Order: sequence, then C-alpha cells, then structure tokens
Amino acid sequence: MASQSQRMQTTETEASQDDLKKQERRQKRHLRTAFANGMMQGILSMLKPGDVVLDCGANIGDVAEPLAQTGATVIAFEPDPYAFGRLKKRLASYDNVMLHNAAVAVDSGTIQLMRTETFEDDPESGSVKSTIIKGGRKIDERDEASIDVALLSLPQIIRDLVAEHGEIALLKMDIEGAELDLLEHFLAEGLFDPIRLTVAETHENKFRDLRPRFAAMRNAVTEAYPITKVNLDWI
Repeated sequence: MASQSQRMQTTETEASQDDLKKQERRQKRHLRTAFANGMMQGILSMLKPGDVVLDCGANIGDVAEPLAQTGATVIAFEPDPYAFGRLKKRLASYDNVMLHNAAVAVDSGTIQLMRTETFEDDPESGSVKSTIIKGGRKIDERDEASIDVALLSLPQIIRDLVAEHGEIALLKMDIEGAELDLLEHFLAEGLFDPIRLTVAETHENKFRDLRPRFAAMRNAVTEAYPITKVNLDWI
C-alpha cells in the first residue's frame, strides 16, 4: 500500500498538473483575445462610408456597432428574438444599419431555432449559442422549446447586392454550425470572389457528426483562397 507521504506527493502532483492546465487555458484565452482584437481593428481600418458589410449572427451587436461606426452600410441578421430585441435597441440611432430578425442559409423559408438547455437562466449568454442545426452540445431540441424563425437565402442576397454595388466589403458569419452549408455552397459557386473579405467562425467542436465535412471544407477553402480573402478563424 502507498504510504501517506506517497499519497501526499501524488495529490500535490495532480494539483500541480491541474494548475498547469488552467494556466495554459488562460494563456490560450489571452492569445485568442489579442488575435481577435487585432483582427477587428484591421477590419475596421479597411472600411469606409459606402462600403457594404453583412453581419450574419449579429447577436446583440458587439461587432455590428463598431462596423456601423465606420460609416459603412451594415446589413445584420439575427434570428434569436431576445438577441434581436437587444440589437435593435442598441443600433436604433444608426441610419446606416439594416436589421433582419432572421437566420441565413442557402435557401429561404422558415426553420426552427433551438436554444440552450439553460437559456432561461441567462438569456444573454444563451442567445449566443442559439442554432438552427441539430446535434449541438447542450441544445434543447424539443419542438416545444424551439421557435419558428424566418430563413433568408444568403447566396441570393449576395448576388443582389453585388449586382447593385459591384462588391461586398465584408461578410462575417458566426451562425452556430449553419456556416457549413453556406461555406460549401460559396466555394462551389464562386461566391467568395466578389467579397473583399469573408470571416467566419466554424463550430466543428460543437457538432461532432459534422467534423469530417468541416475538415474537408476547411482544406478546400484554404487551397482555393488566401487567409486575407477567406478567414475561417474568426473570433
């Protein structure tokens, strides 16, 4: 049997390892924050009045508001009613912003929006995770817990805006898994080409069954476009 001193050493070693892991996680968070801040500042510096910007998954406006402050025309999409209410109130004073209480996808229609299992406990942080894609972690997929929301065709919106303006300055997507179908479609149809910069956060960590598709899509996009054109590591 292990002696008391051996057990104490084991406990101290485990505690030390836990502390090291916590420190590593903190460092990674700091690096991500620094990277995100730098990326955001770079994006803001390239925008000017007259530019067209699409913010898909605008949530409560933490990104949409700085984008609007550049003078660019911001078209923002947010399907969660709670987040959209906050977004609408926050951006009410900007006449260069157009808001849509809708999700985006390849085709238009209606769809069920699913929320986290603990949404009612903390709607603000919970609304960030609302999704139209089944299979996400800790998402309540029951029909009675879901909300019917409008679904707009992002490819058609892109085509219409390009026909009117010639190009789109920025497309930002943070849409909790729904980006996969869109990114695959954009790649197949060449829809990245008329967009000066596309940034997207991919959510393969939340949708285990979709990881092979996410990996294949990432590889294909990386081969086709430089990171200065299509960046899949948004904040």
